[in-house]
Parts: sequence; structure tokens; C-alpha cells
Amino acid sequence: MQLKIYKDYHTLSSHAADKIIEMVKNKPGAVLCLAAGDTPRLTYKLMAEKAAREKVDFSRCSFIGLDEWIGIPPVNEGSCQFFLQTNIFSPLHISPAQIHLFDALNPDAEEECISMDKIILQKGGIDLMLVGVGMNGHIGFNEPGASFDSYSHVIDLDDTTRSVGQKYFSQHTELQKGITLGLKHLMEAREAILIASGIKKAEVIQKALEGDISDQMPASIIRSHPNSFVMIDEEAASLLQSKESI
Repeated sequence: MQLKIYKDYHTLSSHAADKIIEMVKNKPGAVLCLAAGDTPRLTYKLMAEKAAREKVDFSRCSFIGLDEWIGIPPVNEGSCQFFLQTNIFSPLHISPAQIHLFDALNPDAEEECISMDKIILQKGGIDLMLVGVGMNGHIGFNEPGASFDSYSHVIDLDDTTRSVGQKYFSQHTELQKGITLGLKHLMEAREAILIASGIKKAEVIQKALEGDISDQMPASIIRSHPNSFVMIDEEAASLLQSKESI
């Protein structure tokens, strides 16, 4: 794991955008899994601007969805699909054929999981996976206690996730279950990037990077990945005892 600490959120986002651009330049047909959420929002804005400026072609890439709220339609502004469409697919002019997301309205969610796992397998695995970290240490919807050996699965959302998740919705929304790629997908991705910013993430970053590697702190698994980067700003790094890569 390589730890990268940047002076502020904008600098962090710029470097994270560069990592995605670099992957696509090196492998035009890359399979990308890019998380939704507040933290990567600026990363994608800068990525789209850089792609336009440098004429980087994303037309051969495949995009895999990380997670989704079960029962939330894609037109809802709080859905992960709405976020990805607004912040990545539309700015980059990505065609529907390139996009593979969970259908959170499918009454057979297990079927969705099996289908997603097959798609990833058929495409030869994920080349780059960029994720954030929740206040409870989750990655995607891999909540505390989720197996490190899981592929796509449905999960009961943690109280913290249900509460924090309300910020994405314009009105109170019942959030009970999520559908998500598993931590096994993260470990099998050829490159894994975890980003975090702000003082509010300092405690969870400290626990993830300096506590035990445990399913009670899902983000801690990033330390076991052979080609991983933890990219954070100085505020998120403020509680770390060591600022060295491991």
C-alpha cells in the first residue's frame, strides 16, 4: 500500500483524476469501477476536464457500478446511478453499452449479484477500482462484519450508513438494504485507490491504516492489496502516527 498525503481536497482530487486518466491512456479498454459519493465528485469533474483537454478517449472503457441503494430508482437524485450519470457518463459521453450497473429495482437482487459477477469475469476483471470510505469504515456497502471473501451481495445497511446516506436525498428516504461489489472484487482489482478528505474522516482513516486488519473495519483490507494507493488530504491524515507507506 502506498500512502499519498496532499495539502488539500483539490490537490488530492487532481492527483486521483490523473491516476484514472493514466490508466485509460495505458489501457484504452480498461475496466473501471468508480464509486459514487461526495468525496470523488471533484475527482470526476477534473478527470472530465482533463480528458477533454488532452483528448483522452474513454469510448473503449467499461464501467462497473460499485453499489446501489436497494429499491431506489435510477432517476432519484440520491441514487448512485444518478450520481454516476451526472458526474461521469454524461460529461465523458459514455454510451449505455459501456455501462454495467446493478438494477436496484430487480425483485431478484441475488440474480443481479450473479449477473454482475459474470460480467466482471467475462471482461477479465477490474483494472482500476476507486473507492471512498464511510464513517463506519465501509467500502461500497461492505458494512462492518462483511466477509473479506465476498463477491457481489445484498446487505442490511448499518445504522450509520442509513443516517449519513440521507444527505444524498432531497427528502427523508427509507434506506434498508444495499447491493454491492464485494471486498474480494477490491482485492482482485489490478489497481485499487481509496480516497478520503476532511477532518471528519481522520478517525476512520487512523483506524483503517493503523488498527487491526479486520472485517469490523472493512477499509483496513486496502493494506493487504498488492497494488493499492490511499490518497488523502492533510486533514484526513491528521491523526496518523506514521505518514509512511506500508
